[in-house]
Parts: sequence; structure tokens; C-alpha cells
Amino acid sequence: MAKTAYINARVDKALKAKAEKVLKEVGVSATDLVEMTLCQVVLQQGVPFSVQKPNKETLREIRALRAGKGKIYSGDTKEILDRWLKEP
Repeated sequence: MAKTAYINARVDKALKAKAEKVLKEVGVSATDLVEMTLCQVVLQQGVPFSVQKPNKETLREIRALRAGKGKIYSGDTKEILDRWLKEP
């Protein structure tokens, strides 16, 4: 989908800086967040969700996966969970 439309919004400078710091920690730009939010507004026909910074455990796992560690699962969700629950 071509990105040809613009949204201009004026916000408090300090609020913008604080928000961008959090978004950087989750790997999302302000533009990405606006587009994600608009997609969800359309899909859910309303204000859709809460996005939060990952907790320490989640961040550790993300870093491990990015470093090539961890396990990769394939299959549908039920198959993956069934296998995962059987693992020691």
C-alpha cells in the first residue's frame, strides 16, 4: 500500500520526547504507531488497544532471538503449544 497521505498533529514537546524514548525501546517509530493504530481502529471499529513496553523477561528473550539463540517453532498455534507443553 502506497503511503501518500499525511497526518499533522501538534503535541507538547516534552510529551513527544518521552513517547519517542519509549517507542524506541519497543522498536516502533511514531509513524509506525500511528499507522498501526489506524489499522486497528478500522479493524475493530473503535479505539483498539494498549501498547506497553516489554517487561525484563520479554526483553531478554527478544535479545536472545536477535542473537540467534532460542527455539524456532513451526506449525499452527495448537501444534506449537502442544509440543511446547510436552517439553521438559
